[in-house]
Amino acid sequence: MTTDAPVSLSSIMDGNSFRIADLDRLTPTAQQLVLRRQASLGPSYRLFYRTPVHAVSGSGAYLYDADGTRILDAYNNVPSVGHAHPAVADAVSAQMRKLNTHTRYLQDGIVSYSEQLLATLPDHIGSIMFTNSGSESNDLAIRIARLWTGGRGIVVTAEAYHGTTELLSRVSPAISGGFPDDDTVRIIPAPDAYRVDTDDIGAWFADRVREAFDDLLAHGIRPAAFLADSIFSSDGIYPDPRGFLAPAIDVVHAYGALFIADEVQPGFVRTGSTFWGFERHGVEADLVSMGKPMGNGIPVAALAGRDDILARFGKEVPYFNTFGGNSVSISAAQAVLDVIQSTDLIRSVDRTGRLIREGIAALAVGRPLIGDVRGSGLYIGVDIVTDPESKTPDSAAALAIVNALRERNVLISVAGPGNNVLKIRPPLVFGEPEAALLLETLDTVLEEVAPR
Repeated sequence: MTTDAPVSLSSIMDGNSFRIADLDRLTPTAQQLVLRRQASLGPSYRLFYRTPVHAVSGSGAYLYDADGTRILDAYNNVPSVGHAHPAVADAVSAQMRKLNTHTRYLQDGIVSYSEQLLATLPDHIGSIMFTNSGSESNDLAIRIARLWTGGRGIVVTAEAYHGTTELLSRVSPAISGGFPDDDTVRIIPAPDAYRVDTDDIGAWFADRVREAFDDLLAHGIRPAAFLADSIFSSDGIYPDPRGFLAPAIDVVHAYGALFIADEVQPGFVRTGSTFWGFERHGVEADLVSMGKPMGNGIPVAALAGRDDILARFGKEVPYFNTFGGNSVSISAAQAVLDVIQSTDLIRSVDRTGRLIREGIAALAVGRPLIGDVRGSGLYIGVDIVTDPESKTPDSAAALAIVNALRERNVLISVAGPGNNVLKIRPPLVFGEPEAALLLETLDTVLEEVAPR
């Protein structure tokens, strides 16, 4: 839970946090629960929104609070195929009643799931290792990259977030005050095509990657990897133009480093047109990390990679993960993958995402505070600015919009270093009715915050 301290430790955690000074705005029951939470949970925990959500159940793209109010969830990506999806719940329940054990026993489930999942990836990605979280997967990816290349240097973008382990805190500038100095890490600007003055954002970004690798070498540090999620979710959501990432990945490989594609956010058809976010750019990932959206929130994650890279790690490092890929978690992941593929969810995600972006673009007419509308599939960013000429981030206006939507039972959040990019990232089952409700409510809010 946050306090009234003026110092922000993390843009991604503190940007849309509840402040204890607002306690008296809540109902007596909510106030009591907040105080009990504050007394029992560690102070690192945060609550979202000026009026926190007291969720007691969920279904599809909706949450229900303690008094039965339905809340449209346009924010939560972890329940990827929807809250309380029956297929996932049934699979987990059935497996829990039979067996839940580790990967050192023969089991059909993990093998069948791995074969089906690998079939969605490019042919050169040939094997997979299971973990419990995206943090574990990215931590493992860096270890493998450093072993394979013999280097230590890692390049990330300026507001990247890749996980919670001690190693990943060193490559996650988004945690700000908790980001430790590390002479093996180089930070480059995000590919902000809205603000960067260039006709070729791909070439511009590739130059930044090259400069970072050159600086590592100048300090006697051999490059190991470029670690990025292809939609640059924490940086402010920069998916376009499609293919712009390719020159940067060419640079990565030219320096003998690996591209670690962090697919925790853009993977599993989130970006609409392709199953994996990095595929939109036509690039070759060496390692592909995944996180909890693959299991609808059940702790399951993975790292897929080139056979030769993973084979060397397996030969030289005595690594194991006791419950990564356990029977119950794999059953959840299998159910999610089956839902995605059997319902052709990728087409729905692409269509609904376009509807939302086009609808917000229409709402932006005559409202200069909406500087840019961008995204792919169901990952959408709306850049809120003080004026369209300076493009200065307007965090206050963005948070006002977010909390006004919350008061009308619609959930979104913010992204970017200025906490000014509206982040719309709903469950993948978000459809046309939900898009219409989101746009209708946003229109109402904008009429209050920024009337035409």
